[in-house]
Amino acid sequence: MRTAYKCRAYPDPEQAAVFNRTFGCVRLVWNKTLSERHAAYHQRGEKTSYKQTDAALTGWKKTEDLAFLSEVSSVPLQQTLRHQHAAFANFFAGRAKYPRFKSRGSRQTAHYTRSAFRMKNGELSMAKTRAPLRFVWSFEGVDLTALNPTMVVISREADGRWYVTFAVDTEAPDPMDEARHAIGIDLGIKDFAVTSDGERIANPRHLERKARNLARYQRRMARCQRGSMNRRKAKAKVARAHRKVRNARNDFLHRVSTNLVRRADTIVIEDLAVKNMVKNRTLARVISDAGWGEFRRQLEYKAERAGRTLIVIDRWYPSSKTCSACGHLLTRLSLSTRHWTCPACRTRHDRDINAAKNIVAAGRAVAGDNPGDACGAGVRRQGSSLPQSALNQETRAVRRPV
Repeated sequence: MRTAYKCRAYPDPEQAAVFNRTFGCVRLVWNKTLSERHAAYHQRGEKTSYKQTDAALTGWKKTEDLAFLSEVSSVPLQQTLRHQHAAFANFFAGRAKYPRFKSRGSRQTAHYTRSAFRMKNGELSMAKTRAPLRFVWSFEGVDLTALNPTMVVISREADGRWYVTFAVDTEAPDPMDEARHAIGIDLGIKDFAVTSDGERIANPRHLERKARNLARYQRRMARCQRGSMNRRKAKAKVARAHRKVRNARNDFLHRVSTNLVRRADTIVIEDLAVKNMVKNRTLARVISDAGWGEFRRQLEYKAERAGRTLIVIDRWYPSSKTCSACGHLLTRLSLSTRHWTCPACRTRHDRDINAAKNIVAAGRAVAGDNPGDACGAGVRRQGSSLPQSALNQETRAVRRPV
């Protein structure tokens, strides 16, 4: 299993100059390769292989205009070509969008493999630099002197902060003790999540709390002349404000996801179409601020590491309109209705808690605990902790009930 450790880095002026030159060369190689690949396909109908891009990079270094590419380590440039090749493979497989050009003002990264760095006694030495790179190690349970990374990533954020990331191949951790508990999660906007246990997790709305300061910084930046030092300073303030929001959101999502993985053996969530939901201009900002996609990603890898099972039910499963007591299905339920009474058994339901109970019931049906508890149409599970169910178990495709 591959694990990454990200730390704050403090390069000296000489190291910062080397890394900045490397970032510029990486960006140039990516953009030039992408431009030529795009032209070859749309003008001549030719596909470009990794071998062709590698040969083109070697030719660029021999030209007078691009001879400076030889002044930096060749490893990040080769890694850039590999990343672009993988990006196009993901695009043609339908897993990602078309690769875009890299910008100078965004986050800059350079990937170094083992041939371009040396890790000895907890000191990191990078290619083309003299002194070891200074960084702050904040993982107390990991021995830095015994660290043997397979890759090191040097990055510089838009606000000027430097980071170093160590990618390490480690053994899979031991699974957690059984909790003997299953939990269903209904994600929302007013409450970030409502569980089948009746717990409500409030939505902190990190972006909304910083919206006024962020808007003020953006207005100041808009008034500055492009290319001026004042605009750079104003842009750094905007980037710092976004970083604070991003860090607060990630901290909240990590705390919630870790708590849920520790509490339950089986976690059931809905397959929300976040990409389609943000097209609602009224709720786009709030939905994006909630971070549902990142929350699901964290649940997936944490459940796999802990030996838990994450089950994802179909987005079309009527969890809110189904009575969790008797199974009666309403024909219509508006979004403004937060409580409703079942016409069949007269049970009074809270909309979100009822949905969470139906979600966990559908998850139990997939896991095979109580096959008769929920409708199995379009319900699927993820993970390898439990045996496959007879229901549809596709990893990516979503099947709509007929």
